[in-house]
Amino acid sequence: MTYDELDRELLHALSIDARAPFRRLGEVLGVSDQTVARRYARLRESGALRVTALSHPGRTREVQWLLRVRAVPSAAGEVADALARRPDTSWVNLCAGGTEIECTVYGADVGPLLLEVLPRTRQVLDVEAAEVLQVFYGGAGSPYAKAGPLRPEQVAVLEQPAPEARTDTVVLEGLDRRLFEELRTDGRASIEQLAKACGVSGPTVRRRLHALVAGGVISFDVDAEPALLGLPARAMLRLAVTPDRLDAAGRALAEHTEVAFVAATTGSTSLYAAIGSHSPDGLYRYLTTQIAGQSGVTQVNLTPVLRTVKAATTHYRRSVG
Repeated sequence: MTYDELDRELLHALSIDARAPFRRLGEVLGVSDQTVARRYARLRESGALRVTALSHPGRTREVQWLLRVRAVPSAAGEVADALARRPDTSWVNLCAGGTEIECTVYGADVGPLLLEVLPRTRQVLDVEAAEVLQVFYGGAGSPYAKAGPLRPEQVAVLEQPAPEARTDTVVLEGLDRRLFEELRTDGRASIEQLAKACGVSGPTVRRRLHALVAGGVISFDVDAEPALLGLPARAMLRLAVTPDRLDAAGRALAEHTEVAFVAATTGSTSLYAAIGSHSPDGLYRYLTTQIAGQSGVTQVNLTPVLRTVKAATTHYRRSVG
């Protein structure tokens, strides 16, 4: 499937305001709301684009782990697909010549997966796990791609107020949990659809949804095919950084256009980032300029991504990427 400028403009617009009405999207993009609706439907039905809801680990106290799984070459794709089918995984990528799988796992107890499931899988050769300590950029409320074709004045029309800066723990249960699960499936589900699915009134849904978003408990993200994102050269970057420079380095990488996710972690390296560029040469320039200019970095490890098996929630077919 090929994509044009309108497809990428729509993706950029949705990354700013995932639930913007088609009328507003049409006004910003300079086309009719019917055109936007048809284009969105085509992209969604083909699996190229999907709006989904994410909970904020900082508010819901979800523990986040980064797994690095090495498997025999003939079975790495099968292992990656099995991981992608799990509800507690996201961003499952085949890397490093097709023998390494990188993924994120959420949950209070990843012990069974780390200590029982993966070790008992004969095709798995090695597992490395790192716990996320501090996210500097990425996940809930952070678009995967920071750059896009929209002009600054178009972006300004779509930008939403920042959620409240709160750190108290929230447990999603009852109506809030049902709303979240429905929005995980379709982040653009209408208030009427959500009300029917949850068995409550429209005003109740509108009120609870506003509270969850304004409070920073949930936000919306857009899963998109790598070809639609326009970032064919992607990689996982691990840096060993001296403790006195770790926070500064994490905050600096968070500002870089190439960085889709960056966090401080446990393990042999202390900073992990998912990066993307228009070409391998772009990744090289990023390493030799932006990363080379960071003080405190003592080790650099770059692993190329061959194929995205699962994004935030979308499990892609083998032919994608």
